[in-house]
Amino acid sequence: MVAGVFTARWTLPTLVKGTRQVVSDLGEHRHLIPFAVLAGMLWAVANTLTVFAIRDVGLSIAFPLWNTNSLIGILWGRVLFGELKGASRRNVAKVVLGASAIVAAAVLLGFSTIRSSGAHSGHAAAGVLAAAGASLLWGTMYVPYRKAYISGMNPLSFVTVFTVGELGAVLALALGFDRASTFALVSSPTVRPMLFWLFLGGFVWVIGDLFQQYATKYLGIGRGIPLSNTNQLWGLAWGALVYGELAHADPPHRLLVIVGSIVMILGALAVSTAIATEREQASAHAALQRECERYQLDYPRLLQAAQGVEQAPTQPRRSWWDYPILAAALGVFVWLGVQARVPALAMNLPWAAALTVALLVTATIGVTALWRSTRFS
Repeated sequence: MVAGVFTARWTLPTLVKGTRQVVSDLGEHRHLIPFAVLAGMLWAVANTLTVFAIRDVGLSIAFPLWNTNSLIGILWGRVLFGELKGASRRNVAKVVLGASAIVAAAVLLGFSTIRSSGAHSGHAAAGVLAAAGASLLWGTMYVPYRKAYISGMNPLSFVTVFTVGELGAVLALALGFDRASTFALVSSPTVRPMLFWLFLGGFVWVIGDLFQQYATKYLGIGRGIPLSNTNQLWGLAWGALVYGELAHADPPHRLLVIVGSIVMILGALAVSTAIATEREQASAHAALQRECERYQLDYPRLLQAAQGVEQAPTQPRRSWWDYPILAAALGVFVWLGVQARVPALAMNLPWAAALTVALLVTATIGVTALWRSTRFS
């Protein structure tokens, strides 16, 4: 999966901006490269924990639990970047009440694992702890994000370096858990037909993550994370409708999952609708000014970048080597796709098709809106 993530994080910036622009942006913000690598390592550990969480309590339970990372993000945003400083009482109330709703929903969903009568119930405690650990690390991971974007770094450039940290950390974790058997497992005839789907999953995940990166840049941590955490609705839909995770659950268990998910979504919406006032925006500009003084950066230029104004490129976007990079990524897809076969999983195919269509439509609308408003700056 992370190989798919790694491929996407190189090819998508190449497709949108070109390697010349990415390299130029990294050269201008080289002091942020270690932060991007660190963020990738945090992501790798958190993502590994989600594997255990899904295994032990299922997707429809684990997904909402680890989305409590919004609470961690709100805390870091306030302490480190002055988010909500100078906000109106109404906005503060929205954030506090929304965060409280997210916590209540997490407790509700955690309690529902005890009521579960499915195969996961024997490992509920371990699954809940894994999801909570992922939440803590993912919430902290947004600190390097926000620091980079305050400094005017393009999200496409950031994720290009980010993926070095995540690939190295995941490889180390895989070897630490399985040692030499890792490579033997991946190369086995049994597993090889499944690699395409893992690779595709990583690639698709990056597309969604790029939206989250831009949300962090333009909305901040405290608002961007809760809004993006409505993705838990997709996790619930896939787990319940496609994989039938709640098919054999008793009515109280189903009720807890549904109510907990609704409460968490309402809490996230309350936080995300707390539109920043002029006083709060002044606090954000002060944080930007501190970054400029610390690293001798151009304040007017960074202020424009924070507002989505793209700087005119000083050199052509495209280089000849961009096309071999894109061709190599396509070649990997074709190579893995030729060997792939549909996994023997019990799935509701009509629901899977409906959710896939909804995903494609939503992604198309999001890409179009982001391009028109920011040109992916």
